[in-house]
This record gives sequence, structure tokens and C-alpha cells, in this order.
Amino acid sequence: MDVQLKRGLLDICVLAAIKDEESYGYQIVKDMKPYVDISESTLYPILRRLETAELLTVRSAEHNGRLRKYYRITDAGLSRIHAFKEEWREIMSIYQFVTKGDPEAHG
Repeated sequence: MDVQLKRGLLDICVLAAIKDEESYGYQIVKDMKPYVDISESTLYPILRRLETAELLTVRSAEHNGRLRKYYRITDAGLSRIHAFKEEWREIMSIYQFVTKGDPEAHG
């Protein structure tokens, strides 16, 4: 898979993981695990990039005597998920055209 495409998809997956409630790194990895194989070492640069892009915010809070960072999606992050869904419809339409008549493509 194209590296830029995969990077963009991972960004969307992380935003989707926190769209309903704030979360922290390890929990985000656990929530994504059934769908996407991602490690914490891959996740944290994504979280920093999304924070820089103002698609999420971060706050620190003490948990069991240690500081934990909690991530919350912003309105811009929610808008990015919505835009992705619109883009994905177009991609699926193109996929259906490309695989038209190919029985292996729909299995």
C-alpha cells in the first residue's frame, strides 16, 4: 500500500478511536486492534501530528501516581472524518469500476 495513503488512513483511524470520548495511548491501541494493527511506537507520532494539525487536543492528568495524556477530538477532527467518508464513497465507486466483472475482487 502507498505509504502516504496508509498514513492518511491511520490518521483517520486514530481520530475515529477518540470521536466519541477522550482516550489515552494504550487504550487507543486496544480499541483499534480488532481493525488495525498499530503499535504504541507508531501511534504517538500520529497523535503529535494530529495535535499539530489541531485535529485533537491533549491534556495531562494523574492516574495511579503517573501523568497520563488524554486525547480529545476537535471540531476540525470531526470535520476531517466527515470529509474522509465523502472521499471514501468516491474511492469505492472507482474500485467498483476497476473490478467490474472480476469475481475475485468481491470475495
